[in-house]
Amino acid sequence: MLIIGNLQFSTSGAPMTILEKLASNLGRRDERPNVALAETLVASGDQIAIAELAKALAGGTIAVRGDAIKVLYEIGERSPALIAPHTDVFFTTLKSNNNRLHWGALSALATLAASQPKILAKRLPEVLAAFSVASVIGKDKTVSILCALATSGYAKLAMPHLLDILETSAVNQTPMYAEQIAAVVADKSVMQLSDVLARRLDEINQPSKRARIEKVLRKLNGRLNLV
Repeated sequence: MLIIGNLQFSTSGAPMTILEKLASNLGRRDERPNVALAETLVASGDQIAIAELAKALAGGTIAVRGDAIKVLYEIGERSPALIAPHTDVFFTTLKSNNNRLHWGALSALATLAASQPKILAKRLPEVLAAFSVASVIGKDKTVSILCALATSGYAKLAMPHLLDILETSAVNQTPMYAEQIAAVVADKSVMQLSDVLARRLDEINQPSKRARIEKVLRKLNGRLNLV
C-alpha cells in the first residue's frame, strides 16, 4: 500500500476501494485500521462509502462483515446521522449466529436509539429477541437502547423491560445496570426500581458491588422522600 497525500493506493497502483481499507483486507488483526477508517468517513461524510460498507455487512465474507460492522458502529458513536439510513441492515444482522456481528448490530442500534427512538420502539421486539441470546456486550447495548428510549418519550414501553432485565442480570452487570436505569427512571417507577434492587442486594456479596447498589438505593429513597 502506498500513501500519497490523502489517497491510499493498492499495490496495483489504483486508489484503494473502501473495502480494501478494512483491517482483514490489509492483513491486520487489530482494529486500528477500522477505527481510523470510521474517523475518516465521519470527517468526510462520505455516504457512498458508508453505503458500500452497509452492503458489505449484508453480503460480504464473515471477515469483511465483521470489519464493516465495526466501522459502522464507530461511525455511529461519532455521528449517528451518517449510519441512520442503514438501520434495516442492522436489524437484519441481529439474526446472525456470528457473535461479533450480533453484538456489533446491537452496538450500532444503540448509537441510533437517542436520535431514532420511534424506529427502535417500533422494532423493539427484534431487539429483545436478540437480547435473549446476546453476549454480555450485546446485553449491555440492549440496556443502553432501552435507557435511551426511556428518555425519549417511550418510558412506559422501556421501563418494564429494564426492570425485568435487572431482576435476572448477572451479578457483574447489575451495579452498572442499576446506575444506568436509575439515571432515567421516572418518579412513578422509582418505587418499583427500589424494590428490585433491594431484592438483588440480598444476592450480592462482593463489597464493591454492594456499595454501588446501596448508593443507587440511597438516591432512589431520597427521591421517594421528596414525593
